[in-house]
Formats: sequence, C-alpha cells, structure tokens
Amino acid sequence: MMMSNSPGDFHCLSLGEDQEELFTENSNSNVVDTQFDIIIGYIEDIIMEEKFQTLQNSFLERFYKEFEETEENKFIYTDIHKEYVNVLEKCLEDELSMRVPDFSMIEFTKQIIERKSELDGEIFEILLTFSDFVAFKDMFLDYRAAKEGKTVDLSTGLTITSYSEMPCDRGEINFGQN
Repeated sequence: MMMSNSPGDFHCLSLGEDQEELFTENSNSNVVDTQFDIIIGYIEDIIMEEKFQTLQNSFLERFYKEFEETEENKFIYTDIHKEYVNVLEKCLEDELSMRVPDFSMIEFTKQIIERKSELDGEIFEILLTFSDFVAFKDMFLDYRAAKEGKTVDLSTGLTITSYSEMPCDRGEINFGQN
C-alpha cells in the first residue's frame, strides 16, 4: 500500500493497479488505521476463497487427532504449528502481496499483536493462530470436538414463530382498551 502526500491535509492510499485510490485525513493514526482496515478486508476475501479453505480444512483434518484437551502440550504440537504457519500464513502472505503493494507480513503481524485486545471475530481468531499457540491449539480442539460430535447444539432450545402468527396480529392483545 503506497502512501503519498497530496495537496492539503490528506494522504492518498494507492491500493495497486486494479484498485481505487483512497484519500484520508493527514493523520498517522488515520492512515495506519485505514491501511489496516483495507488489509483486513482483503484477508476476509482470501480466507473465504476456496484455496485457503481447502488448505486450512485439509490441515485440520490431517492433524486434529493429535490434539487432546489437557494442560500439558505434546512436543508434536510445536512441529504442527510451525508447519501450519509455513503453509497457511505463506498462502495468506502471497495473496496479500499480490493485492497490496509493498505488503509486509512482519509489520502486519506486529499490528495484530498490538491490537489483540481490541480485535474480535473469526478473521482475527484465524490470524491469531499464526502467532498465539493457545489460539492455535484451541482451534484444533474445537475442530476435534465438532468432528467427534462433542459440541453443544443450541438449536434445540430455539423456537421460531412466524410474525403473522403473533397474538397482536390476530387482535388478541388489548393494550388497556375496552
């Protein structure tokens, strides 16, 4: 992502050949935040693409039986994590490098770690699995629980009622009127 000064109080963010330019107020925090948000948008796209989904699912499928819900970690977890980072982070970095000129995964990872407490959602959980071993292990434990049918099914406690069947539609509710 290239930044160049434009006349006045704005920065121009060039997003590459096929992308539009964005103009943001001339404030380092605004520029950094805008760059970060743009990259997160690209990551959302990449993670939803079949290529990334296939890589991640095949990796989870290949190793999920190695992970157990215990306090103690096996030595093999470290090797699996290294391979996961090499394969999936590399895929993500390659895709981002094609979409964002001068993209640096090292710098972006630093931003993720700095913003860890303010980030929420599945995208950030996936990103944290690259740098946070506990998040990585939790991902495998969740996958294993789902594969083995050990997850809680909340759908049995939900009741959906058609709006047209509501008592107020049938004139059955009296709001203090006689």
